Amino acid sequence: MTNNARIYAAVLFVLGTAVLFATLADWRPHDLPKFGCFFALAVLASVFKVSMPAMPGKISFNFLFVLFGLVELTLAETLLIGCTAVLIETAWRTRQRSGVLAVLLATSNMALAITFADYVYGSPQLVALGANAFWRLALAVTLFFAVNTFPVAAVMSLSQHKSLLRLWREHYFWTYPYYLLGAAAAWGYGLASSAIGWQSSLLILPVLYLLYRTYNLYVSRLADATQHAEDLASLHLRTIEALALAIEAKDNVTHDHLKRVQVYAVELGRELGMPAPELEALRAASVLHDIGKLAVPEYIISKPGRLTPEEFEKMKIHPVVGAEILDRVEFPFPVVPMVRAHHEKWNGAGYPLGLKGEEIPLGARILAAVDALDALASDRQYRRALPLEEAMAKVASESGTSFDPRVVRALSRRYIELEKTAKSQAGSKHKLSTGMRVEKGLAPAAGFEVTRPLELPPEEGAPEDFLQSIAAARQDVQQLFEGFNSQRGRIGLTEGLAMLAVRLKRIIPFDAIAVYFVRDDTLLPEYVTGDNYKLFSSLRIPMGQGLSGWVVENRRPIINGNPSVESGYLNDSTVFSTLRSALSVPLEGCSGVIGALSMYREPRDAFNQENLRVLLSIAPKLAMSIETATIFDASEGEHVDAATGLPDARALLIQLETELARSKRLGTPLAVLVCNVEGFRHLNERLGKLEGASVLRSIASAIKDTCYEYDYMARMGGNEFVLILPGLTAQAADAKAEKLMHIASKSAGGALRLIVGAAYHPEDGATAEELLAKADRRMFRVKQALPIPFKRVAADSLA
Repeated sequence: MTNNARIYAAVLFVLGTAVLFATLADWRPHDLPKFGCFFALAVLASVFKVSMPAMPGKISFNFLFVLFGLVELTLAETLLIGCTAVLIETAWRTRQRSGVLAVLLATSNMALAITFADYVYGSPQLVALGANAFWRLALAVTLFFAVNTFPVAAVMSLSQHKSLLRLWREHYFWTYPYYLLGAAAAWGYGLASSAIGWQSSLLILPVLYLLYRTYNLYVSRLADATQHAEDLASLHLRTIEALALAIEAKDNVTHDHLKRVQVYAVELGRELGMPAPELEALRAASVLHDIGKLAVPEYIISKPGRLTPEEFEKMKIHPVVGAEILDRVEFPFPVVPMVRAHHEKWNGAGYPLGLKGEEIPLGARILAAVDALDALASDRQYRRALPLEEAMAKVASESGTSFDPRVVRALSRRYIELEKTAKSQAGSKHKLSTGMRVEKGLAPAAGFEVTRPLELPPEEGAPEDFLQSIAAARQDVQQLFEGFNSQRGRIGLTEGLAMLAVRLKRIIPFDAIAVYFVRDDTLLPEYVTGDNYKLFSSLRIPMGQGLSGWVVENRRPIINGNPSVESGYLNDSTVFSTLRSALSVPLEGCSGVIGALSMYREPRDAFNQENLRVLLSIAPKLAMSIETATIFDASEGEHVDAATGLPDARALLIQLETELARSKRLGTPLAVLVCNVEGFRHLNERLGKLEGASVLRSIASAIKDTCYEYDYMARMGGNEFVLILPGLTAQAADAKAEKLMHIASKSAGGALRLIVGAAYHPEDGATAEELLAKADRRMFRVKQALPIPFKRVAADSLA
């Protein structure tokens, strides 16, 4: 109780106690057996309570014997019966025992109610006016009911700061008809007692008990039916929650967010006087208003930056789709109009229908303001949460423009209180297992998607200096690619990225640049330079989260995103970037997306579409360069043939496995050529190893000159070379083999000849070992088919 409630209760206690003791002081029992019988029955009746259908509480039978006392006993005897019955009712066989103050308040209040009722029932003035016993009793019971309930409701009102009349109607008014029925029973008992004596009239009590048991049985069955209806209603609510979880899985929001919106919306609806059906509709709409996002592509929902006009057009359909989905549920209250209109604005600038002012349903107006406040005060993909006070100020600044001024005023008054309520109810639900990894299932029945590298969209009428920028960037990356692939003086990965960063800065100004690599579903910074170096170097970005994580997972670039959302995944959440613009593109190589290239600048909206197109033009080649450098760095120089500078057999197997994976993923052909330099062993024996190595290098160089930049050449050992030719068909590979056979004949005076055997994926095998074995067998068959004269010519030439 509050202090005011305690003072009020104390005054009632003093008055009730004074009346009780003053009355008992003059008590002179006239008929002790009669009093004792009624007293015992009242005490017994205090134990029995009856549930009332569709009512919030139970009612005790003891009031019935208080009314009998008004008719048959003195005031002092009735006070003893009533106060004792209340003490027993509040202290015995109750699930929650009442406090001492509550017991004393109930007892003293009963004393006052009985005193007033007794005065009215025996009033000489009413008798003089001709009021018979029935009407005097009805009036007395009405006064008894009012005095017995209003003071208790007043204490509750002072404690809970709620309306007195509202509390009285909710908790007590429903019992008034039962008091009137009790008055009729007491009047009937008075008539029977006058006619046959009070002892004989007690015979009616077993009948009353039988009625009590019958009624209890009826109420229990009714309770079962009610429970069934409540279970169905609960199932309905759980269905709503399940739909809300579907939104959670799609939109990456939490149950706490949904609960917060619901608490805010429902409480504002109550304050603004929404009728019960609309309030229930608002309760459901508050968790289901975004269900239409199930029809919006996920990359748009999770995009950590501004939407393009095309993306916004797709996003605008979600209120319409949501309304269509929920329309099939056939809610008994108006949920659908609220969901359809929750993105409408007060000035008519919203969507999808362009409603304005009072045309927008009140529930939708409440949702619009509450959802905006929650969005501003929550972490989003594109920015960090604002303090609640600052978020409320932003919502208030849109009052009369985006939001209903009446709703904003109510929200401004109560948002702090509602936030506490929402936090007290949060955190009780389980999270969806969206982050788990399922180990079973190797591939879908229809096979994997054939993915393609990200392509640069065409742009007509590009200015000449812009085209020169693209050409310069491509040339820089080509040099980097050649540096990574060079067999002599090869540059390392970090050194190459540093060189690229210096050259890119001349084309696209930036304050910081970072290259992130994918490692076990996490983006790790491989190379960082510029402002906030330590911050970006510390990032550990889960796939799909943060700005660069979104770019990698969705294989889509982003322009002018918010760099501070990258920092949201640092261990220290208080650290944030001072840079305010980000340009990021995915790096997709032969084995899929390997990482992201991200640039950052301090001004807002610092990057333009030309900058994006430059990065898109170099991203595929850069990714391949990084893959090549990574392979060589991993080998630490151990897998390079010393004689020719070519990759050795181990490096060959690694590259062949990579190219096979790419061929399977893209569904493109792959050719493997095994080349044997026939006659080299004899040449090496006659001329010496030094001259033989020189001849072998010249042959290797001649073969490599026939290859394209995506082809791969390695020395298997001895006088054998292997070529990996991505995208080459069998017909084209045969033509290339014919061309290669003439290369060695130009060396060492025609004493050498190149024998070539080919194998093709997928026709000849699915693994590196199968393809190499097949090509080797075909090369051997060609070698066996060589004419004998060639071997004699080779020997004579050596002589």
